[in-house]
Amino acid sequence: MADAEPVVALEGAAARLGGRTVWSNVDLEVGAGQFVAVLGPNGAGKSTLIKAILGILPLAEGRARVLGRPPGERGPDIGYLPQRRNFDRGLRVRGVDVVRLGSDGDRWGLPVPGGDSLFPRRRAERRRVDEVIELVGASSFAHRPIGQVSGGEQQRLLIAQALVRQPKLLLLDEPLDSLDLPNQAAVAALISDISTEHGITVMIVAHDVNPIVSYLDGVVYVARGGAVSGPLDEVIT
Repeated sequence: MADAEPVVALEGAAARLGGRTVWSNVDLEVGAGQFVAVLGPNGAGKSTLIKAILGILPLAEGRARVLGRPPGERGPDIGYLPQRRNFDRGLRVRGVDVVRLGSDGDRWGLPVPGGDSLFPRRRAERRRVDEVIELVGASSFAHRPIGQVSGGEQQRLLIAQALVRQPKLLLLDEPLDSLDLPNQAAVAALISDISTEHGITVMIVAHDVNPIVSYLDGVVYVARGGAVSGPLDEVIT
């Protein structure tokens, strides 16, 4: 609906870190179901913007609304993938356990003895974990140690982790970083398919727009202490 409330809206927003203004006077809107890239040079404040949307970093000025509420109040409806982690090759935790952290991180993804028979919720969580693993195409390697699968396979599992709670908004901080070109293309296509098929709004921080350019509904370009948002052909010239 044209007059529906934006999923993410910032008005006159400013962020400060250590007394330094990272960006200010930022106005932007991201609509439901949109696939939006956050672009800009290193150190411009792209990750800071994501943290402000999550409510991890309070705004120094202005106001923000995320899924109709102030930042930080709709956590269960937001899936978040932070900047790429490096898993040690000797790490024996299975991919499926990493995915399960998305639903029961307070138990470190480990099953409760007898839990499936005692708690219907546990059975539902396990089914959901299996669903998102299949959704991201990770069924064939999800039971292998996370340190022994490729970078692209790890990223699929981490995206599955962010999807476990069926989020309405997916925030991805440089999910293509350190991947080779074929894996960048594959992961970008996967994220776009998930956004389109499940109506999930996606904001993706990226250094290089090329792998995702064909999927974008809009961009936010962060630079020189501010940000400009809009359709790709209007913002990137």
